[in-house]
Amino acid sequence: MSYVAINVLTVPAGAGATLEQRFAARQGAVDSAPGFEHFELLRPLEGTEDYLVYTRWRSEGDFRAWRDSQSFGQGHAQATERPEGARPAATGSTIWAFEVVQSS
Repeated sequence: MSYVAINVLTVPAGAGATLEQRFAARQGAVDSAPGFEHFELLRPLEGTEDYLVYTRWRSEGDFRAWRDSQSFGQGHAQATERPEGARPAATGSTIWAFEVVQSS
């Protein structure tokens, strides 16, 4: 079954729209990675202020290969390159990993 990686992003108050714009600008960037199956950016509505970045992969190895790739590094380097004085869109990140055991 598939491997799911969920990146939990701590987003400062008022920075959600910026984060969403940055993801929109890179839409489809991961789609061609070997083993990639699905992506979703989840905006919090209730119970948390954290955004979730949900990705599903054929295997953990496929996820790790993408995470270690030049494409990943270049895309995430752009997130740190911002105009002077501009606030970061996310200030913290935690990865949760899951194996899909049932799906319908």
